[in-house]
Amino acid sequence: MKLFYLLLLLAGSTTAFHLDTSGRREHPTLPSEALTTEASQTEAKSRFAMLDDVRLLANGLLQLGQSLREFVHKTKAQINDIFHKLNIFDRSFYQLSVVTSEIKEEEEELKKTTNILKVNNEEIRNLSLEINTKINNILQERTQLQSKVGSLEERLKGLSQSMIPADQLREITTLKEVIEAQEKTITSLLIAVKEQHDQLDHQKIKIKNLEEKLSFKSFQLTVDKAMDSDHSPTDKFEYLQINSTDLPVDCSELFTRGETKSGVYAIKPNQSEPFYAYCEMSSDQGFTVIQHRADSIVDFDQTWEMYQNGFGDLEKDFWLGLKKIYTISQLGAYILRIDVEDWKEEKHWAEYSFSLEGPSKDYTLHVSHFAGDLSDAMTNLTGSRFTTKDKNNDNSCNSDCARNCTGGWWLHACSETNLNGKYFSLRAFGQSVRRKGIQWGPGTMPLYSLKTSKISLRVMPVTDSGN
Repeated sequence: MKLFYLLLLLAGSTTAFHLDTSGRREHPTLPSEALTTEASQTEAKSRFAMLDDVRLLANGLLQLGQSLREFVHKTKAQINDIFHKLNIFDRSFYQLSVVTSEIKEEEEELKKTTNILKVNNEEIRNLSLEINTKINNILQERTQLQSKVGSLEERLKGLSQSMIPADQLREITTLKEVIEAQEKTITSLLIAVKEQHDQLDHQKIKIKNLEEKLSFKSFQLTVDKAMDSDHSPTDKFEYLQINSTDLPVDCSELFTRGETKSGVYAIKPNQSEPFYAYCEMSSDQGFTVIQHRADSIVDFDQTWEMYQNGFGDLEKDFWLGLKKIYTISQLGAYILRIDVEDWKEEKHWAEYSFSLEGPSKDYTLHVSHFAGDLSDAMTNLTGSRFTTKDKNNDNSCNSDCARNCTGGWWLHACSETNLNGKYFSLRAFGQSVRRKGIQWGPGTMPLYSLKTSKISLRVMPVTDSGN
């Protein structure tokens, strides 16, 4: 618009110039000399004026061309950016459509399997009722036969006393043998029926477990579908507003239900709202992961509130949250497992019997050494309260350990162990810098920040808890 106004001004000035010169030429009453002098001066001025106008017009046109070229380049860039975003949106929409169709297919398969199981369950129930009826009939016939045998034995005693003929005695003996054979047959039949009944009960239990598993799978698919269809990002550390009693209390129960794939699942410990947790499934048990470190993307130098609620990405680096860890620990006896890896790609582990006190005690830690190839760096932290940069609970330390070491942890007398410290790549020189990293010590571990760390919970086996 500025260039347009500039061109209008140039055109106006040129028009005014022509009007002025034409006006000057309409004075016939002036003397000839004056006219000659004035004409020569006017001609000279008009030449200079026209040259200035041409230059001004040329500069205006040049600036207009440059502005138009910049405008064209910017427009091209904006159009390319719009096309790029449209392509990304098309790909995302296509992927969402594919995921939605897969979920629908899985739901249809689950519905078909559920219907088949319901039909099989009805048939098994009818067979069980029929078998129970036959067992009752057999028991009644057995009772009747036993009563008949008793009466025959009484008659046999009476007949033996009155000198029964030999042919009648043989007939009675044969009848008794037949009855005994029938009784043995009935006994074997009852045993077979009992075995079939036990097998039917076992199948009913398996069908019930399958129905529970299918119900949980269907619920999980519904939750995942709702998450995929939601355009706004979901905070996986918030409690879920779900009214369901079929959720597992932890990842160990999820494993016992038959789930063998590691990933993010919804769990519901007792006295808690449902929430998401990362479940790591091994060949024989399920672990509820409460912390994972593998890079420096997530900042672990967080406040007390963040450490209570949890933060990070459940599929990458995260801290589950003290509130959730406490509700899980209240379910029973648990084992706290520590897995670390140094920059030489050497992996180590340690396990502790574990319990945690509630928020009124600032989540006081209680552990005792259990097993592992790591040095014991946690037992001396028993009785320590959790400490963050804005809430220092390490009273035995003169300085603020949480600020020196960074990251929230159970600190005691400025101990060197802190798996929530700052993430350093390779060796960090200097003790003041090194003690701020992911540390496990004192012990035989290298004196630099660890490469990875993972903290998880598993249910303590009965044999271990009995010891």
